[in-house]
Amino acid sequence: MLVFSFFALATPPAHEILFEVPFRLKAGDTYIDADFGHAAPLYADYDGDGIRELLVGQFESGKLRIYPNYGTDRAPLFKDFTYFQAEGIEVKLPCG
Repeated sequence: MLVFSFFALATPPAHEILFEVPFRLKAGDTYIDADFGHAAPLYADYDGDGIRELLVGQFESGKLRIYPNYGTDRAPLFKDFTYFQAEGIEVKLPCG
């Protein structure tokens, strides 16, 4: 299960930072799941289009899922994912 929380856009002093209430994200009609072990989510503009995507590293398989954002930064919409590739080959980083 992947639970995510967004920062407020305005950044107050560190002692006043408040998080939104955590919520589960969906891709299409299915909740995003890290399959096994730990997940390492990152919400960032991966492809340079000005809209942040969701990147989720997977512990056991060593792969990186990339969920394109079909919505906006404030109202993201995820439908599917692809695995990170280099020269057409899925990248896997060993763990342990």
